[in-house]
Amino acid sequence: MAIKITEECINCGACEPECPNNAIYDAGVEWRFSEGTSIKGMFTSKSGLTADADAPHSAISDEVYYIVSDKCTECVGFHDEPQCAAVCPVDCCVDDENWRESDEDLITKKDTLHLIIQD
Repeated sequence: MAIKITEECINCGACEPECPNNAIYDAGVEWRFSEGTSIKGMFTSKSGLTADADAPHSAISDEVYYIVSDKCTECVGFHDEPQCAAVCPVDCCVDDENWRESDEDLITKKDTLHLIIQD
């Protein structure tokens, strides 16, 4: 699954710097696959979106902070719990019931977003 931010968000911004995948954006801000990841060139996400990693995508919300589900790993592989939810003062970072992924899927996504180049 992924995390979503509900309309109860007070736009405090506490969640944004906590995300290891740079999946959280301020209201109205365009997002890119390359931001906060090692993705370069053409990329196809789990949802099937194919785009240049540096290409801007329209903001998902113009009202509150939002999470790009294609970049959210629920902090699996980084932390024991989603950091956005841990720091949110109004508990508006919640499970997105429309986006389900197993822990294995989340680890695979994390590894895809943060490629480790071996010497």
